[in-house]
Amino acid sequence: MTRASQNSNALPVYIQISELLIRDIAAGRLMDGERLPPEREMAADLGTSVGTLRKALAVLVDKGLLERVQGSGNYIRQKAQFDSVYAMFRLELLAGGGLPRADVLDVTYLEKPDDLAPFGSSDMASRIRRVRYLNDTVIALEEIWLDGSVGKVVQDELSESLYHYYQKQLGFWISRAEDRVGIGAVPAWTSEMFSKPSGELVGYVERMSWADAATPIEFSKTWFDTDKALYVQRLK
Repeated sequence: MTRASQNSNALPVYIQISELLIRDIAAGRLMDGERLPPEREMAADLGTSVGTLRKALAVLVDKGLLERVQGSGNYIRQKAQFDSVYAMFRLELLAGGGLPRADVLDVTYLEKPDDLAPFGSSDMASRIRRVRYLNDTVIALEEIWLDGSVGKVVQDELSESLYHYYQKQLGFWISRAEDRVGIGAVPAWTSEMFSKPSGELVGYVERMSWADAATPIEFSKTWFDTDKALYVQRLK
């Protein structure tokens, strides 16, 4: 389920597990009042130690998403709001949920092209191209542009969560975003890992993201395979 990483910015394994469980709760795969399997069984299924699993479950307890009943077990507690590293990641497997991760294809610092949607205050930006997974399934391609006014992205320092990297390395947090969802052609720079060829129409999302200013500082494009994933927005 999880991958070891030498990157000091990578999410710890127990956080990866807690995020997976949070997304399963949000997707309805884990229902309110449901009793989780015994911890040793869960740890084996997730490919981790009991100690690491218990740290992950402690995160859920702190968020009010899990109740530990002495002598009985661990029970899911649904909430309207989900505080999560991946709270703004809207793609899910067809069955729901899935732990997001990414392989970085390229990071380049360059002048913004004329045909790029206007955002930020700088003429320069970091462009990040990635392949996105849910669990071990490749579901999307991403191209993210971060305005040069807030810093320069260093590829070797990136973690599974770009927003986590922004907070830890660049000192800001994405607080809101606007998505526009439609269809788009797979870009020419596509990876052989992605299941659809260049030019084929797939699900497409354009996102503008803001930190603490009136001007958006990030613009991204996501092409996703609708045979494997869906865009999901829950309203409560």
